[in-house]
Amino acid sequence: MELQNTVKEALSALYHHPDDTVRARADRWLQDFQHTIDAWQVADNLLHDASSNMETLIFCSQTLRSKVQRDFEELPSEAFCPLRDSLYALLKKLSKGPPKVRTQICIAVAALAVHVSIEDWGGGGIVSWLSNEMKAHPEYIPSFLELLIVLPQEAFSHKIAARPERRRQFEKELISSAEVALGLLTACLGFDELKEQVLEGFSSWLYLSRGISASILASHPLVHAALSCLNSEQHLEAAVNVISELIHHTVSASSGGLPAQMPLIHVLVPRVMSLKDQLRDSSKDEEDVKAIARLFADMGDSYVELIATGSDESMLIIQALLEVASRPEYDISSMTYNFWHNLQVNLTRRDSYSSYGSEAEAEMNRRLHVFRSPFEMLVSLVSFRVEYPHDYEDLSEEDHRDFKHTRYAVSDVLFDATAVLGGEPTLKILFMKLVQAVRNCSDGENCKWQPVEAALFCIQAIANSVSNQEAEILPQVMTLLPKLPPQPQLLQTVCSTIGAYSKWIDAAPVELSILPPVVDVLTRGMSASEDSAAAAALAFKYICEDCSKKFCGSLDGLFHIYHIAISGEGGYKVSSDDSMHLVEALSVVITELPPEHAKRALELLCIPAINPLQEMTNQGGISLQQQVSARQLTIHIDRLACIFRNVNLPEIVANAIQRFWPVFKTIFDHRAWDMRTMESLCRACKYAVRTCNRYMGITIGAMLEEVQALYQQHNQPCFLYLSSEVIKIFGSDPSCASYLRSLIEALFSHTTRLLKTIEDFTTRPDIADDCYLLASRCIRYCPDLFVPSSIFPSLIDCSMIGITIQHRDACKSILTFLSDVFDLANCSAGEKYQSIINGVILPRGATLTRILIASLTGALPSSRLEEVTYVLLTLTRTYGEKVLLWAKESISLIPPTAITEAECSSFLKALSDAASGSDSAPLTDTLEELSDVCRRNRTVQDIVQGALRPLDLNFTAVS
Repeated sequence: MELQNTVKEALSALYHHPDDTVRARADRWLQDFQHTIDAWQVADNLLHDASSNMETLIFCSQTLRSKVQRDFEELPSEAFCPLRDSLYALLKKLSKGPPKVRTQICIAVAALAVHVSIEDWGGGGIVSWLSNEMKAHPEYIPSFLELLIVLPQEAFSHKIAARPERRRQFEKELISSAEVALGLLTACLGFDELKEQVLEGFSSWLYLSRGISASILASHPLVHAALSCLNSEQHLEAAVNVISELIHHTVSASSGGLPAQMPLIHVLVPRVMSLKDQLRDSSKDEEDVKAIARLFADMGDSYVELIATGSDESMLIIQALLEVASRPEYDISSMTYNFWHNLQVNLTRRDSYSSYGSEAEAEMNRRLHVFRSPFEMLVSLVSFRVEYPHDYEDLSEEDHRDFKHTRYAVSDVLFDATAVLGGEPTLKILFMKLVQAVRNCSDGENCKWQPVEAALFCIQAIANSVSNQEAEILPQVMTLLPKLPPQPQLLQTVCSTIGAYSKWIDAAPVELSILPPVVDVLTRGMSASEDSAAAAALAFKYICEDCSKKFCGSLDGLFHIYHIAISGEGGYKVSSDDSMHLVEALSVVITELPPEHAKRALELLCIPAINPLQEMTNQGGISLQQQVSARQLTIHIDRLACIFRNVNLPEIVANAIQRFWPVFKTIFDHRAWDMRTMESLCRACKYAVRTCNRYMGITIGAMLEEVQALYQQHNQPCFLYLSSEVIKIFGSDPSCASYLRSLIEALFSHTTRLLKTIEDFTTRPDIADDCYLLASRCIRYCPDLFVPSSIFPSLIDCSMIGITIQHRDACKSILTFLSDVFDLANCSAGEKYQSIINGVILPRGATLTRILIASLTGALPSSRLEEVTYVLLTLTRTYGEKVLLWAKESISLIPPTAITEAECSSFLKALSDAASGSDSAPLTDTLEELSDVCRRNRTVQDIVQGALRPLDLNFTAVS
């Protein structure tokens, strides 16, 4: 009684106390209480207590539901009957009670049914039991109906801590009871006040009604009840849900195919089609229109293969779907977008016509001709949706995001249309809209720029579908662009359009003289707004990439634009991030120059970045260490990184890097403590190594000396990823073996001293991640240096400590390293390393296997299951019977209260099959089940982890 009062007091404090601290403390206490064994009895008592208020009833019903779902195994077996009877009593009590509370009790009863065998309900299972109770106590039918609705919904719920085998068994029980359930629902059709519940129950049970034939369903009273309710405003939503489920049912994997479902389809489709006129009914409630539109969209998605035949009946459905697409509300019209995509795929995919043999080409052309007009109409219907709202500037950030999402969606629809119509015909439709919009756009203050921008946006969206040889429309578009009003959003889209058609501009005949005016437009865009400047900079990049040869004689003009943009003078509004596009643009042009010109051009490109760095390093070490911010350095270093990445002239870039090295070395020496600067500088060096390769000469040696020394002082993980790039490029070069061996031993030795416990891994996940990425690179590119080294055993030990790190990337890198080791030992190229690897792995195998099994069963999140499974699989295929023995020892530690002997045997058998070279899929499935069983609730997971103790094993020294 005292505990019940405490619960009531805590709930009162949670909902009504003015102090936030008190409310938070009450909330924590109530959450902790829900996990106790006492919560069963207290929640049950308070639910039966007539004096309990609504807050208490809701909390206790949620508690009891959660306890049945997750903690049923806490109860002794004899507790089932009293619990079932208590829940049943509550169901009856709440028949006219609070719906929220009754729903929680229904879910609890459904969860109870999942946990226990069919015999516990009297032999016929819970549906049979429910049928008897409904007949015996018709006054409680509302509660019984809700339980009937909930049962199939909870059949697949992983919130219920049941074993996978029991969950599958329960599904079979419900499938065998489906006809009984539908009979109960049919019997309730006579009660008008229950009709919505009946329809909801029918919708819920349809997935499990696989054994009922289409002809029986076609004449079933429940189907006809749902169809008749399509004319009822009161029950429309419930009826639509049923018809939608029936449509999905006819195309489900277990339906037997469309021919078998035709009796039902012939009933459904005409009835849905009869609703078409309601899509245009202005008196219809918007929610009702949305429900009807959803039916048409579902019908289109489900029967797209039938519709794609282009029959007369199909075209009636197409007209209805165009009607939906024409609705002014975006959330209604967009329901059809998935259908248009699927229809396009079906019409244009060759294997759709495989049954037509030699007539396939003719049939494809016939269908494309039939659907030409609908897709032309679709282009017109969706293109206006990308228009900027007149109050755009006043909209919220969320509305801005929604508008962007709408534009992306419309772009996808237009792209689908080009697949059916062709790029040029679609371009013609959109160009006509552009011309009309420009004509309607006056030069005065009231210029309606939005339709112009919308048409241009659509033209930009289909750029990849338009031929580079198009000679009719695009010359007119490009001539029009410089004449459009300089409105910022319009100018932004003009710049984006230029970038989108950069390949066409490159292919355009010289006499059209396209390039100079579009460059003028882009420079204008850089001055208008930050958004238009960003679009212009990106377009410059595309133009330079695709027209690089045409720019080779125009470098002075390009460098002028570049220097103004970088310096921030001249009114340009290009951000430092967007200026990277200009750096990339010039880098690509420089690559096309003859070597004698490229060298000078590269110097000019680097000057705005290297000179400020030179000035800062000349000020002395104290200034560089204390007075210069990371941003002041990285803005210039990142530009150099972009140049090193994109100027594909290895020898010329290497010479530049050699000249810049003193500046880089000074920054390394004085800013090694600063992670942000070091990441930027290491990224620049990484791209330098990648571009210059073996032209790096003596610079690479000096760079690696810096990395080796500074890493041991400052522990920056970026030194490891720079070393990874060096290993990738130089790892297999025998002339580099000596200093690479020294490098990896120094880096790994220091790292293993940093990562001695799982807490160290958790504190330094970036170091763990980059360390094991580097280790994997060493296995792939220089195993001769890495595997025989003295550091290899220490890295294996270190990986065993870190496997259970929760950080996703670090964990993945460690697991990848281990699977790389086993893959190497198991392949022909790795034979010469087998004895070394065996000498390291075999003494640690039992411990490693146990840690991997612990990781599968709860030490790591279930999202890591695939990676852990692969490591266990590679280990098993490398060491076979030994792994089976280690796994048997580990799995036997888990008490039978957590996993059964049959589940252990299933796991060991799957492992044995994998060891003998069988398909790995059964092992993956078995490990998923084992993981599911061991994580089914917190108590079981704690038992399993307490038995395997993976973290304790990490500290065990391996002899």
